[in-house]
Amino acid sequence: MNKFNNPVIEGFSPDPTVCAVGEDFYLATSTFSYFPGVPIYHSRDLVNWTQIGNALHRESQIDLEGVEHSKGIFAPTLRYYNGLFYMITTNVGAKRGGNFIVTAKNPAGPWSDPYFLEDAPGIDPSLFFDEDGRCYYTGTRPNPEGVRYNGDWEVWLQELDLNAMKLVGVSTKIWKGALHGAIWPEGPHIYKKDGFYYLMIAEGGTSFEHAVTIARSREISGPYEGNPRNPILTHRHLGKAYPVCNVGHGDLVETIDGKWYMTCLASRPYDGHSNLGRETYLAEITWEDNWPVVNVGYGVLLMEQEHQLPLQPVEKKRHYGFGEELGIEFLSLRTPQPNFYSLENGLLIMKTIKTTLCEFGTPAYLGLRQKSMWYELKTKMSFNPVIDGEEAGLAILQNDAFHIRFVYGVFEGKNELRVVTCENKKDKIEKKIAIKANQLYLKITGEEQALKFAFSQDGKNYQEIISGVNARILSTEVAGGFVGCTMGMYATSNQKDSQNNAQFSWLELN
Repeated sequence: MNKFNNPVIEGFSPDPTVCAVGEDFYLATSTFSYFPGVPIYHSRDLVNWTQIGNALHRESQIDLEGVEHSKGIFAPTLRYYNGLFYMITTNVGAKRGGNFIVTAKNPAGPWSDPYFLEDAPGIDPSLFFDEDGRCYYTGTRPNPEGVRYNGDWEVWLQELDLNAMKLVGVSTKIWKGALHGAIWPEGPHIYKKDGFYYLMIAEGGTSFEHAVTIARSREISGPYEGNPRNPILTHRHLGKAYPVCNVGHGDLVETIDGKWYMTCLASRPYDGHSNLGRETYLAEITWEDNWPVVNVGYGVLLMEQEHQLPLQPVEKKRHYGFGEELGIEFLSLRTPQPNFYSLENGLLIMKTIKTTLCEFGTPAYLGLRQKSMWYELKTKMSFNPVIDGEEAGLAILQNDAFHIRFVYGVFEGKNELRVVTCENKKDKIEKKIAIKANQLYLKITGEEQALKFAFSQDGKNYQEIISGVNARILSTEVAGGFVGCTMGMYATSNQKDSQNNAQFSWLELN
């Protein structure tokens, strides 16, 4: 039997949702304030995934203007029915927010403009297509009778008219959660098997007490009885020193030959700090007494586990060049403004615009998800800074208040290469050297929570300027929020009028 390693999608990939179409599997995750939103992945074995597109890839689909880093696009659900893919999600904190659906015939895109749902309070919407062709919306909302404590929410159900894209009939509370004093019942999904409707949710909050619980009913509207073995998956009893924590937010999928699996999120802390955010994990499901059991004999996520499907490895991309279109893996922040960059003659030309990483705007930043605590990030940059405040280079971004920059620019009239840590929006210069060069190769090396910074002028001989820079400030334990780090190219004029630009030849993440 084959074996695979968890996580199956490394780095910032929270709230995974999965569906099967024949022998193909498709998966989507949350993106919060990043654009494009909701990456779509494809796999033939549920282990090896390739990103094929993004569900929210146009400005007309998504409004993220002024959205905080851990708001925006929450907890999508991806489903397939009758020749059409459906992705439903919530935009939190936006002027044009709420729950909405987009559709596509091809999961790689293009996807439709959004259908916003009226009278759909709360977050974490899901869709279930029943055998009779009826579609049901399931979501989570604050207690309509009044929130008595933090996390006093409930799971509710209502029929969805697919032709009108409107909720119809009466909304019904179907479950509060399994655990005594349950808080934050979230991420609800409905499935049907052997005459039962199963409602699986996350509860306990998204941190260390996170858990997956499940209930069932003979009728979709209930009443639902909880599994006496709840929670069916959690790691909170394993202690904070265990290498995988924050486990929850699962989705079930059945293979074409009747095998069942669960995707879910979890974090890998290093030295007690989670820089990678919540990642996508896979577990095997068996059924006992008409209840699902996760990883029989273990009951927890396994870092290495057996897999019944033939594995089909995919090549991991490490070098990113710049052709006619930007790669679908790259992320910018908030409302899409592609005018901060252009692609010309194999170069990414990034303008030194006024916006910085410290604002709830759209800075000139294009990044990739950090997938490991052991990495090497490199780029080749041509840049001739002219006025004070112009800087460009590499950045590792947790949020607006916590990030690290490796930049070349003009500072108080001097051309310098700087390593800057930003903690609580306060910059600290870790190292600076005077240098004047139109072309630089920049390299950041990550060794768990210690970072090294080096540069070269010929791409061969690198000079290390500082090591041991502490990356713990980039963790959710320090910075808060729900996102993992991204890392990539950055340019700004720091609020000065500027017509300058930096030219990047490539980006490598090994």
